[in-house]
Amino acid sequence: MTQLANLTTETAADALETTEVAVVPTGSTEQHGPALPLGMDHFAAEAFARSTADREDTVVLPTIPVGVSPHHMQFDGSLTVSPETFEAYVRETIGSLAEHGVRKAVVVNGHGGNAGALRRAARDLRDARTAFAPTWNWWDAVDDLAEELFEEVGGHADAAESSLVWYLHEELVDPDALADAETRGSDAWGRSVHGASVGFDTIDFTDSGAVGKPTQADPAKGERLFERGREELDALVEWLAARPVADCWPRAHR
Repeated sequence: MTQLANLTTETAADALETTEVAVVPTGSTEQHGPALPLGMDHFAAEAFARSTADREDTVVLPTIPVGVSPHHMQFDGSLTVSPETFEAYVRETIGSLAEHGVRKAVVVNGHGGNAGALRRAARDLRDARTAFAPTWNWWDAVDDLAEELFEEVGGHADAAESSLVWYLHEELVDPDALADAETRGSDAWGRSVHGASVGFDTIDFTDSGAVGKPTQADPAKGERLFERGREELDALVEWLAARPVADCWPRAHR
């Protein structure tokens, strides 16, 4: 693995000549309840991105740590940018790397709120034939294993997220606060009244900020989630590295 930020301009020139795929970690800095760190999402994205350590055909870009999180702003410490700002930042960052000849990328995303902006950025980059940059959400890659490990619908600061960050950064997790997170939390994401979604902000349906069953968290299960996700990410990078860039552009209608 090559971390772009660690290179000089001279060593970057050599590294980029053999780079097929850029790996771009994106996440957020936002509340994850009383037990988990604010950096949960970008810590996860960075760890998965750096797990491509044994590949010589990738370059890992610096982590983008603040994302689209307006729904968490009632909780102290949360940061956010607008979808338009985030979309432009990601698009222009990947576009700048394309100027150096790297036109395929995987955006390793740790925050669900970023998804819409990342889809739009990816479409714009592809439509302009600047770069091909699909988004990889770690929770989608491990959803079958998470269903096997935990009895929860899923959500935020739940058992899966708690387990993963507990494995990656044990020193930043407060296991004694997991019960409080769950007791004052919500079983599922959102709030609906007579078929209408009225849970605009996280605080509308969870006092602790957590959604799910964080008391089921276990760092050993977090390791299993990480290893599964690492394997899936490596397979995606392998597929994209072998794909000619000409095959990545939009197909003409016939």
